[in-house]
Amino acid sequence: MNPLISAASVIAAGLAVGLASIGPGVGQGTAAGQAVEGIARQPEAEGKIREELREGAIERLEKARARLRKVEMEADQFRVNGYSEIEREKLNLINSTYKILEQLENYKNETIYFEQQRAINQVRQRVLQQALRGALGTLNSSLNNELHLRTISANIGLFGVMKEIID
Repeated sequence: MNPLISAASVIAAGLAVGLASIGPGVGQGTAAGQAVEGIARQPEAEGKIREELREGAIERLEKARARLRKVEMEADQFRVNGYSEIEREKLNLINSTYKILEQLENYKNETIYFEQQRAINQVRQRVLQQALRGALGTLNSSLNNELHLRTISANIGLFGVMKEIID
């Protein structure tokens, strides 16, 4: 139940009790006035009239107390229901906050994993580039050596042919 509705219900119950006590108050005032008139007319019946008046007042007071207790119990029930609703809402907010935190933690872990994989791929790419550069350098060096050897062999062959021609 909405706490605002609970509070309004308690206030309405208090107003109802207050307004309801106006009638008995007027009734008691009228009864007391009639009792005084009766005593004035018959002074010998004063004890009996007062006793009846007191018993009636006590009876009405007990009824009023019973109604007040009933209203107090209803107000307490409204209060408890209102607090229960507030507690439920609080628990729902706490649970949803924990779920959001869990999602954020998962997003964080996924982001960290993604960044780690990206860094690993960058390192792999750099290592591969360096390996390819080294292989290209070795290949160029080997080709240069082979070219030099062939050039030298060709020159030796030419010198051999020239020597034969000269001889």
